[in-house]
Amino acid sequence: MNDLFTIDCGEILLREFRIEDVDAIYELTSQPEIYEFLPDWRSTREQRLDWVTNYEIPDNKEFLANVPSIGERWLKLGIVLKETDEFIGFCNTGIKEELIGTNREVAYSISKHYRNKGYTTQAVKGLVNYLFENTDVKQLNAVVLPRNAASNKVIAKCGFHLRGNVEIEDQIHYHYMLVKK
Repeated sequence: MNDLFTIDCGEILLREFRIEDVDAIYELTSQPEIYEFLPDWRSTREQRLDWVTNYEIPDNKEFLANVPSIGERWLKLGIVLKETDEFIGFCNTGIKEELIGTNREVAYSISKHYRNKGYTTQAVKGLVNYLFENTDVKQLNAVVLPRNAASNKVIAKCGFHLRGNVEIEDQIHYHYMLVKK
């Protein structure tokens, strides 16, 4: 793990995806609690292996090689327990094309087995701090379905402010924003 980019967030680490994460990502994104809110992440194991190998790992390397000028690149990080290195979720940043103007977003998910422990809030705060301190990012967005109460709480705890609603794929989402101070 020494050669992988990591962000220490307290009880958890954010770290680059690795091939060994494929089964954990597949299991996580197969949970109804996850794909209800992130249907694009649902896949077969073979698709997940292809995506991690050929897109997500190379995209992460490209993002990190271009810091601080990250442009429209994506960074997808696993949320892992510091003590055991167990993969329990993910926290990502990338461009949300449905948003007008500055449209870099933060998105995340955590296994149903690790909810309500503060891990997601730690992860989002860790990623936000990294982006604001190490890249040219000055504003972040989050879009959350109104019925996703847990995610709306995380975003509020992380300092994002509700800016209004945005329609994405025929569904109304809350649009939150956080500006670098």
